[in-house]
Amino acid sequence: MTAQRPGQSTDPAQSTEPPAEPAPQAQEPRGAGQPESASAPPADSGEPAGTEQPPDSGQAVAGQQAEDGPTAAEFEDRWRRTAADLENLRKRYHRDLSRERGAERDRVAGAFLPVVDNIDLALRHAEADPNSIIEGIRAVRDQALALLAGLGYPRQDEAGVPFDPTRHEVVGVVSPEDSGAPPGAVAAVVRPGYGAPERQLRPASVTVTRTPGD
Repeated sequence: MTAQRPGQSTDPAQSTEPPAEPAPQAQEPRGAGQPESASAPPADSGEPAGTEQPPDSGQAVAGQQAEDGPTAAEFEDRWRRTAADLENLRKRYHRDLSRERGAERDRVAGAFLPVVDNIDLALRHAEADPNSIIEGIRAVRDQALALLAGLGYPRQDEAGVPFDPTRHEVVGVVSPEDSGAPPGAVAAVVRPGYGAPERQLRPASVTVTRTPGD
C-alpha cells in the first residue's frame, strides 16, 4: 500500500491541482497585409526555375529583319519605283520641251509674215514703176532688221570701231594709210554680224588695219 501524505486526499475527484496545459507552438510573424496563401510554395511547373520559353521562329526572324533594316527585295522595289518615276519625268520634260520649241517657231515665223507681204507688194508695183521696187526692198530690209533686233539679234556693221575678237571675224588686213582708220581698228565690214557677244547668230566679217610691228 502506498503511503499517503498528511492532508492529501486519496480521492482523485477531490484533487485541487489543475491539469497541465500543453505548451503553445511558435509561429512565424507575417507581414502587414500579407495573405495567408503567400507563404505557400509555388506550384511545380515541371521546368527548372529561371528558364524561359524560346520565341517563335517567325517572330524572331521578323524582329531580326526589323533591326537589320530593309531587305534586298525592298531595296530592289524602291529602285524600280524610282527608275519608273524618273522615266515618266523625262518623258514629260521631253513633251514640254517639244511643245515650247514648236510655239517659239510659230512665233518667229508669224513675225516674218509682214516681211513677206511687203516683198509681194514691192513686186506687184515693180512693173508700173521700176524705181518703186528699190524703195520697197529698202523698206522690207528695214523691217527685217527691226524684227531681228526685236528677237535679240541687232545688226553689227560699224566701221572704224576697235577690233573685238568676240564680235568680229578677220578676213583681211590693210594698212592704216590705205583705209584711213587707226591701227587695230575695223577698216570695212564685208558681211554684217547679228547679235551681242553673249548671244550671237554670227560675228561680223571685217578687214582690220595693221598695227605697228605686224
